[in-house]
Amino acid sequence: MKFLSALFVACALPFVSAAQAPSDTITVFMIGDSTMANKPLDKENQERGWGQMLPIYFDGAIKVDNHAVNGRSSKSFIDEGRWEKVREKIRPGDYVIIQFGHNDEKKKSPDRYTVPGGTFDENLKKFVNEAREKGATPILMNSIVRRNFPANGIAAAQTDDRQKTWKKGLENYPAEGDSLVDTHGAYLDSPRNVAKELGVAFIDMNKLTHDLVQGMGTEQSKSLYMWMPVGVYEFAPNGRIDNTHLNVFGAIVVSRLAVNGLAQEVPALKPYIRKTVYNLNK
Repeated sequence: MKFLSALFVACALPFVSAAQAPSDTITVFMIGDSTMANKPLDKENQERGWGQMLPIYFDGAIKVDNHAVNGRSSKSFIDEGRWEKVREKIRPGDYVIIQFGHNDEKKKSPDRYTVPGGTFDENLKKFVNEAREKGATPILMNSIVRRNFPANGIAAAQTDDRQKTWKKGLENYPAEGDSLVDTHGAYLDSPRNVAKELGVAFIDMNKLTHDLVQGMGTEQSKSLYMWMPVGVYEFAPNGRIDNTHLNVFGAIVVSRLAVNGLAQEVPALKPYIRKTVYNLNK
């Protein structure tokens, strides 16, 4: 795929400097869950959120301020005061990327669970309206796809989002099929519907990542996710099998999809995208 080969160029790019930003810098705030969040780098940790890698694609007077946190839903992000802290920092001309859904769908966690078409939509509207009140441009995205290739006759729920150690996991890992099956249901529609209702930019990250993972196929797509063999990395001595969270390569790939979407749906951001990587998927 041309897209994947182009990523070797992206991987070679330096990260954005952590130096103090000038007062006229535009900030792209990010709020969401673990698939977007910054991950620790100690003990050779290979997990990355795609938002953690997004800065490599920007240049000039712009910075990414990633507030996504593991395990958060739109509800818990608000209830814990995290949104209020972000809202206080927003200045006119900034952007807010909003991506929730993975944890909103967890019915067994009342502190996180929301209803698509109901409380989930209400929370997304809150983010949008309050970002606009501060003079920022909100951008809605839906959840990235889980790597879920159930065998024929096996329901998605039986294989969804299960983390195992490598040693034990491979022995009992469910048989896999050839077709990627969605696990998010109506939670994919809420960001799209709210964006249409409120006139907000929407990027269908689920479709973009679904097409990528399906195109790579059952085996090759493992290279995007946290399939870590036993005894290789200090952070996971027993290995890890995780079809939800991205590794370094996967986060670079997915952030590249996101930045292409931003260039298309939010043209005002296009001048800040590094010209050496822009449109490399064509």
